[in-house]
Amino acid sequence: MRIHNSFFHNTFLKRIFPLAAYCLCGIGILTFIYTNYCSPAITSSKVGDRHLPIYCVDCGDDKKIALSFDAAWGNEDTKQILDILAKHNVKVTFFMTGGWVESYPDDVKAILAAGHDLGNHSENHKHMSQLSTADQKEELMKVHEKVKELTDYEMFLFRPPYGDYNNSVITNATDCDYYTIQWDVDSLDWKNYGVDSIINTVTNHKHLGPGSIILCHNGADYTAAALDSMIHKLKEQGYEFVPISELIYKENYHMNHEGRQILD
Repeated sequence: MRIHNSFFHNTFLKRIFPLAAYCLCGIGILTFIYTNYCSPAITSSKVGDRHLPIYCVDCGDDKKIALSFDAAWGNEDTKQILDILAKHNVKVTFFMTGGWVESYPDDVKAILAAGHDLGNHSENHKHMSQLSTADQKEELMKVHEKVKELTDYEMFLFRPPYGDYNNSVITNATDCDYYTIQWDVDSLDWKNYGVDSIINTVTNHKHLGPGSIILCHNGADYTAAALDSMIHKLKEQGYEFVPISELIYKENYHMNHEGRQILD
């Protein structure tokens, strides 16, 4: 019996060990494939202990810039803005709140049909850093689902209201498959200083350069009136407009201390 048990034991081990080795090898291969080809491509935007949104992008000498509009209130000038953008063949990014999407669904469809990015500006335009993790994700996903149901478009760009964020805002947005976007050029159009002020603020901004992200708003008093000249002057300076979705790097990047995205 002992001989039989020993024989059985040795035979079992000889068979099970190669099988286990094959299984472990297979798991390793599947893990490699998932990690490199199937897992979300968003790279951590951590600098030291801080998680940073994307303020701008290192484009080298390629003079690409991105123009963006936050849409949280009225739509009185939306058609005019779209017409001016079409005139100049400029594609941009609109960050929309849930309330704006509900109030102006035809404008949301028109923005997408014109070839612009649809971006997430939260459901209720709250200070995101003051919310719990669950509430932060709810603010993101409520408007996400509204836009998806309306247009079948999966948004992946998020701009926190008021530019307010902390580490949890960035990491929770990443968990929801969003890149968090700020800006490095503020038009200050929301201060209603006038047409010339908007144009001069943007075109002479100290941070304006390749990879800049420009902040504007629809519904401001003078933005639409300033837009034609602003685009013209920026083109004269040699800049090419692309939507944020085409400006940013989706993977294999790191951030520097000023929130500039740098390709690895």
